[in-house]
Amino acid sequence: MTIKPFEITYGSDGVYLTVKRIFGVTVEEAEVMNEIRRKKIRNFNAAMISDTVKKASGQPVKIAEKQEQEKIDATVEVITKPDKMAAYIRLTPPEGGGKPAGLQEIAYQLKQNGIVFGIKEDVIHALVKDPIYGQNILIAEGMPPINGKSGEVKFLVDIHKDRKPIIMEDGSVNYRDLDYIENVHKGQKLCEITEPTPGINGKNVVGTVLKAIDGKPAMMVKGRNVYMGEDGLSLYSEMDGQVLYIDGKLSVFSTYEVPADVDNSTGNIKFIGNVVVRGNVLSGFVVEAGGNVEVYGVVEGATIKAEGNIILRRGMTGNNKGRLIAGGDIVAKYIENSIVEAANDIKAEAIMHSDVKCGNRLELSGRRGLLVGGIARVGREIEAKVIGSYMATTTIIEVGVDPNVRERYKFLRTDIIKMEESSRKANQAIVLLRKLEAVGKLTEEKKELLDKSIRSKIFFDSRIAEYKDEINELEEKLQQEVRGRIRVSDYIYQGTRVSIGSAAMHIKETLQHCTLYKDGVDVRIGSY
Repeated sequence: MTIKPFEITYGSDGVYLTVKRIFGVTVEEAEVMNEIRRKKIRNFNAAMISDTVKKASGQPVKIAEKQEQEKIDATVEVITKPDKMAAYIRLTPPEGGGKPAGLQEIAYQLKQNGIVFGIKEDVIHALVKDPIYGQNILIAEGMPPINGKSGEVKFLVDIHKDRKPIIMEDGSVNYRDLDYIENVHKGQKLCEITEPTPGINGKNVVGTVLKAIDGKPAMMVKGRNVYMGEDGLSLYSEMDGQVLYIDGKLSVFSTYEVPADVDNSTGNIKFIGNVVVRGNVLSGFVVEAGGNVEVYGVVEGATIKAEGNIILRRGMTGNNKGRLIAGGDIVAKYIENSIVEAANDIKAEAIMHSDVKCGNRLELSGRRGLLVGGIARVGREIEAKVIGSYMATTTIIEVGVDPNVRERYKFLRTDIIKMEESSRKANQAIVLLRKLEAVGKLTEEKKELLDKSIRSKIFFDSRIAEYKDEINELEEKLQQEVRGRIRVSDYIYQGTRVSIGSAAMHIKETLQHCTLYKDGVDVRIGSY
């Protein structure tokens, strides 16, 4: 309850004014005079009123002779916020038997003040029934405009690859597997675009429409090798490759280019398309491509794998750690102390002390045309200027059989022995457990072991049958007529061991300008 600083009362012998000093603050004389005029007090003593206000003694002072209190109806004051988004009413109580504020009076005052929107009728009815005086009561509230939501692009691929190194379990830091390339496949959805929504206009309490702002469409420019979906709200990749977001455009590129070396700054490279490395590939790093790999610098003890071709503009110094694995051809100036595997052809100027596996043709040409040291297993033909060295460096050559077929055959022959041993042990367990079962001594634990042994034997026997069928097929391939040959335009030195199919020869004297081929069970030497 608010404490009034002054009060006017009607006594049996006159009208009295009481003025209090509240917290050191006195009332203004003008405020008191306004209230006296509002109450329509007659013949008041102005001097006495002024003196009473100044003294503020808190004691009632007679300011007019006895008179009946005038009837004063309740008043309704409408207060509107400056932004016209809310309006309040303030009720003054009736006096002297005056009328309280009714629905019509409140409605009239609202209309007079231009309040036409957001009126809270339930509040009006409540105030009529149970008035609240002397307080600002919210009676109308505007509706603010709701701006539309702009369209957005939801990327379904990572366009902000972070080159943070991986912290390993032991606390060491892996600077090689940075996973910097975002690979995508042909037809893969790259992003979804949401449409903008319109704004909803608002209105203030005096009925003025407040305009809302419509959402703006998302800006997504289609870049290279990307197409728009039928709905016009999604982008798809036209090819396998790397997705990049550059200058507001989403593009897919079939070739990933490393402008310098593959090192700690790039990490390992794994890309679905072609990879071009303008610098070197340092030891320990891996480059994998779903297409071709082309390296302009030197490859050290690194690993390069390509489903297509591998092209080394210079060469590879593998330090017995380097690996080249291609689903197509391998072309290099030189290869040294490396493991090299190509499903098709290998072409180089020199291959030294390396483990070479070539599905079709190995060609050593150029100024040196040299194959020395290590082992070369080639499916069809080797052509070189020089094989081996005058120092009788051991150089092993196998030609005429697809090296993958030969390796698979060796694996199956070794593994089938292990399978047969496992099957035999499973069968022994089954026989023993069946005997226990026959005399009623098979516990639940032993029963589980019996079931497991039966399943194991079925698995091993099935795998053995599959292996035998595959071995028979491979043996037929190995026994077919071998047309492999070795052509040497200059020298093939002693210390070189040659196998063409099942025929073998150990070169004990240097040969010149010759072709080695299989004739029956022997290796023959013919003219170049």
